[in-house]
Amino acid sequence: MDPFAPDPAFAAGSVFVADWDLCHVRLQDDARFPWLILIPRVDDATELDDLSEGDRVRLMAEIVRAGDRVRSLGSALGQVVEKLNVAAIGNVTAQLHVHVVGRRRDDGLWPDPVWGRGPSAPYAARLRTALESLGSN
Repeated sequence: MDPFAPDPAFAAGSVFVADWDLCHVRLQDDARFPWLILIPRVDDATELDDLSEGDRVRLMAEIVRAGDRVRSLGSALGQVVEKLNVAAIGNVTAQLHVHVVGRRRDDGLWPDPVWGRGPSAPYAARLRTALESLGSN
């Protein structure tokens, strides 16, 4: 059996942060928003109902954990998170994944969705390296 691998499409806009109990965790490389992506390490999962009941419970716990990390990331960036957006869309990349995005009323796209909107603003390399550790705590 091959080891888990995230869809190669994720490499274009995000960086590996950690492997939690269930999920492979990535930092979206877009400084406009504190943003983590959770990818359950379950073969061929494209929908939430592809997960066992136990994995769905673990996923929800990891979404809450990611929300805490996104809030910490926002604070570290001076972008206090007012609202967490959580979504498992999968229209572009079918592999099951959940976005946890910190939003605020002055973020430039508020109240519209962030997906596919405007050019991303990649983090400076040194800052990105420092921020990656927030996901692994």
